[in-house]
Order: sequence, then structure tokens, then C-alpha cells
Amino acid sequence: MEPDRLKAAVAHQPDPLVFATVSGAHLYGFPSEDSDVDLRGIHVLPLAELVGLHEGEHTRARTWQADGVEYDLVTHDVGKFVRLLLRRNGYVLEQLLSPLIVHTTPAHAELVALAPGLVTRHHAHHYAGFARTQSRLFDRNGELKPLLYTFRVLLTGIHLMRTGLVIADLRQLADLHPTIAPAYLDDLTAAKRAAEHGAVHELVAPDTIRADIERLQAALDDAHQASTLADRPQGHDALHDLLVKVRLAEL
Repeated sequence: MEPDRLKAAVAHQPDPLVFATVSGAHLYGFPSEDSDVDLRGIHVLPLAELVGLHEGEHTRARTWQADGVEYDLVTHDVGKFVRLLLRRNGYVLEQLLSPLIVHTTPAHAELVALAPGLVTRHHAHHYAGFARTQSRLFDRNGELKPLLYTFRVLLTGIHLMRTGLVIADLRQLADLHPTIAPAYLDDLTAAKRAAEHGAVHELVAPDTIRADIERLQAALDDAHQASTLADRPQGHDALHDLLVKVRLAEL
């Protein structure tokens, strides 16, 4: 990923951006040579498009090709994004906290500062559900990508329940949890780097994969039960104040 190209990609949006970060395989630590570049962020609709009859786009998506690589930019209006944060949505937390920052503002920094108070023990449901979806997809197509997604979201959920911290990079998670992370993850990520839609084939025995998925699902359930995280997101009033300041261009 070329930083200048990424900055240029988000520079000419219809509305101001609060932030834009890199998500997807590059954030998760297993991009292939031809992986798409997934950009995510927040835009700010003008007041006229919120209170008038001509309502603006609360979600905006754009896809384009450059030098054989597909770029995908999806942004939510700040009001929609804040409400998603309050719904225990791990996906938007990962976008907000991504260390791969393309564009940032003081409002982004304030949202990041509020993020720890938004984490709840019920975020475990988000990661458990995502893992089930990806595991079923792997069962159907046998590809590396959904298998790596399965392991990634399970380990992210376990780490979140144990520490309250959002980490989306599979390699980092494996280093932090060597006793539960499958020993063959490096082999899978190396194979994924060579082919975006590569198959597992003979890399790992199917019975081993299934046993490890079930083991990590159980570990996430246990971490959820033992978690001391809050039941509800905190900082609702602070988010309200931040949203009003962004709307009124005071931040």
C-alpha cells in the first residue's frame, strides 16, 4: 500500500471526513499480493441534508481499480457511526482503532479516547457470530481466507474479553496467546500471501482444523463468562456532546 495513493483516494470526498483507516486483510495481518485495499471511515453530512427533504447518504461506498489493485472506500455519516458504536459492534471499533491511519482529525482522536468505555462483555456475541459465519463459509469452499477470518475473530474476541483491548492483527494475537493459537497459523498466512483465494488442501488435516475452531469457540465462551467488562457501553453523554460539536463544526 502506497501512503500517498491512499491519501489521494480519500482527499476528494463530497463531505468532510473525520477519519479514514485501512481495514480488511491488511489490518488483520494476512494480505495477499493481490488483496483488495479496504478503506473505512466517517463522513459528516451537512445540516441541510439532515433536516431538509433532500436527505444525504448515511453510508457511502466507492470502488475503483489502480495498477491491478481494487480499492474499496466505505464511510458512514458520523451520526450513524456513533450509533453503531453504541450497539456493541466490534467491526466499527476495529475501524476506529485501526493503527493504519490514512486521514485523521481532532474528532477522530476524541472518538479513540472514548472507545475503551464503549467495550462491553457482550461484544463477545459479535465475534462468536462472525466466527460461525466464516466457519460455515470455509466448510463450503475450503479456502484459506474464511479460515483465517474464523481464527482471527475468535482470537480478537478472546483477547477483548480478557483485556478490554481491541487487536485485529492475527499475527500479533498469535504472539500474545501462544498457548491457544494454532501452531500452523504462520503456514496459513504464508499460503494466503501467495494467493488471495488459495485452498487449504494438505496444509492442515481437516480434523485438526475443526478441533481447533471448536476449542477457540469454547475459549471465547469461557472468556465471555469470566469477563469483568461492563454490561453496557459507557460514555453515551460524551458521545452525544462530541456528535453535536462535529455537526456544528466546533471540532
